Amino acid sequence: METEKTPQSLLGLAKRVEQVLARMHDEDLIHGDLTTSNILLKPSTEQLNIVLIDFGLSFISALPEDKGVDLYVLEKAFLSTHPNTETVFEAFLKSYTTFSKKSRPVLKKLDDVRLRERKRSMVG
Repeated sequence: METEKTPQSLLGLAKRVEQVLARMHDEDLIHGDLTTSNILLKPSTEQLNIVLIDFGLSFISALPEDKGVDLYVLEKAFLSTHPNTETVFEAFLKSYTTFSKKSRPVLKKLDDVRLRERKRSMVG
């Protein structure tokens, strides 16, 4: 029974994280170091609250490229520390799209960043 609940709770957590990130990006705030170590969970009586910490590399930017890189850093950090959770990151992006008014160009840039990284990995 617990294994059935765990994925659902992870998906719910992914949605909350991306809701917070979408709001930040819509206000043109780039975190700069989005890793799971910089995401705290604060229990509440009604729902789990997400708290982002370590804004030492943060900056203001309206560029979709910067927001896409922010998402890419989170994706790489998440998948490297939590293997076999690709569906959770897909839920991240779906939630981001739902909550961000500016998600389309950001997700396009995320795809561009992924492609550049693949090319860089092949070339060396």
